[in-house]
Amino acid sequence: MAPSGTIAGSVGTKAPSAARVDWVDYAKGICIIMVVMMHSVLGVELAAGETGFMHVAVAFAKPFRMPDFFLISGLFLALVIDRDWRTYLDRKVVHFAYFYVVWVTIQFGFKAPSFAAETSWHHVGLLYLESFVEPFGTLWFIYLLPIFFVVTKLTRKVPPLAIWLVAAALETVRISTGWTVIDEFCSRFVYFYSGYLFAPYVFALSDRARKHPALALASLATWALVNAGLVMVGASEWKLVSLLLGFAGACAIITMGTLLARAQWMNALRFCGEHSIVIYLAFFLPMAATRTLLLRTGVIADIGTVSLIVTIAGVIGALLIWQAALLFNARFLFERPDAFWIAPRKAGPVLQAAE
Repeated sequence: MAPSGTIAGSVGTKAPSAARVDWVDYAKGICIIMVVMMHSVLGVELAAGETGFMHVAVAFAKPFRMPDFFLISGLFLALVIDRDWRTYLDRKVVHFAYFYVVWVTIQFGFKAPSFAAETSWHHVGLLYLESFVEPFGTLWFIYLLPIFFVVTKLTRKVPPLAIWLVAAALETVRISTGWTVIDEFCSRFVYFYSGYLFAPYVFALSDRARKHPALALASLATWALVNAGLVMVGASEWKLVSLLLGFAGACAIITMGTLLARAQWMNALRFCGEHSIVIYLAFFLPMAATRTLLLRTGVIADIGTVSLIVTIAGVIGALLIWQAALLFNARFLFERPDAFWIAPRKAGPVLQAAE
């Protein structure tokens, strides 16, 4: 570890498992807030039947919001990919499977009455079982991550460039089967694999941004103008352009996270990044509750303002739910109990998607 907290050199270096990388947490904080913002804004606008000023921010972030999250999720994989299969599956599959089962059940429990009112409780039961094949609600990210981890380990003996080219081609051809796992795998695997494959270059980019902040700021301004322009004219959805914007945006968020870490500004973002999985799992409940309350009461007329408040409530509310779980001995919501480990347990709770 460099004194600044940035891992220097190749990811082959065995960094201490307890170490955190400052700019990674900032970048993850930015990513998770963008995810909450997207769900909050689009949910409010759908319910209200109109758009607000927050829609512009959601559209701007669309090309890079999930690519960056997946790229960071693969960033430290080289440190653990050589572990035995039992330990690897415990950390990278069972870990996420546990939280998916717990939280899909919670989400489904809140929505089941409305589903039953539309159809029947028998159909609700079938929908619940289907959620283990077709990811439910906002949880598709942690459903897909274990698949990425397993595929990457299984293909270790295949030339990496060949895998990357196939993954890039899958993103470009825009496969659309209607099944979330297949479609999102094809769209997102290239970013996850790039995080794994090009990690040394990602850390080198961060180091350069930390050493040359003025150049980094100029690069960010240029990227923002190009990204906004392509989104505005609709070109961000074009084949190859979307791939390039995904990587460009990921580099921009990495640079932004590095500059924030360098200046030690907006530590709340870093805190959100450190607890990104907590926010991801629990934000749906305060988000939905706040949206319903504000739209039904009509106390705030401006849809953009409502969307902003709902976004903030989703982030803060998720963290409050986490604190309440710790206070009232409901740690199983965010910490995997001993019974659900298939390998020796790590010291301390494991909460993060990217380690």
